[in-house]
Amino acid sequence: MCSPIDHYRRAAAMLEQWTPQALLLLVARLGIAAIFFLSGRTKVEGLLTITPGTYELFRTEYALPLIPPEIAAHAATYSEHLFSILLLLGLFTRPAAAALIGMVAVIEIFVYPDAWPTHLGWFGLLLPLLARGGGAWSLDRLLERAVGGRRRGRAEAARATPDAIVR
Repeated sequence: MCSPIDHYRRAAAMLEQWTPQALLLLVARLGIAAIFFLSGRTKVEGLLTITPGTYELFRTEYALPLIPPEIAAHAATYSEHLFSILLLLGLFTRPAAAALIGMVAVIEIFVYPDAWPTHLGWFGLLLPLLARGGGAWSLDRLLERAVGGRRRGRAEAARATPDAIVR
C-alpha cells in the first residue's frame, strides 16, 4: 500500500520528467518580457515617441539621484523595449536579464521600495535566465550551435594540421 507521501513523490517525479527546462525558461522569458514590454508601451505613443507624461513621471514619481529625468526616461523606455524583445527571441538572454535585474534594483531602491513583493517576483523570473540562459528553445541556442560547430571544425583542423605535417 502506498502512502500519500509515496504518491506525492511519484507525481513530483513525473512532473519533473514531463516539464523540460526549455519550457520553464521559455515561460520565464515570455512572462518577464511581457511585463517590461507593456510597461515600456505605456511610456510612448506611436513606435517610440516618448510622451510628455513620461517625462513628467521621471521628474516627479520616478526621479532618480544623479540622472537627469530626460535621460532616465529615454534609458528606461528604450531598455524596456529592447531587452523585452531580446528575451522574447531568446537572443543575448543573459545580458538582457542582467540589464533588467539592474533596472529592477534601481526601481526597488530608488522608486518603489515598498513594492518588494512585485520586484521579488520579477527577480524570480530573471534569475534563472541569467543563470541558465535562454534554454533549448532560443536563438541563443541556435547561435551557440552555429558558432560551436565552426569552432569545433577549426579546432579539428588545427589538430589535424600537425599530424599531416609529421606524416
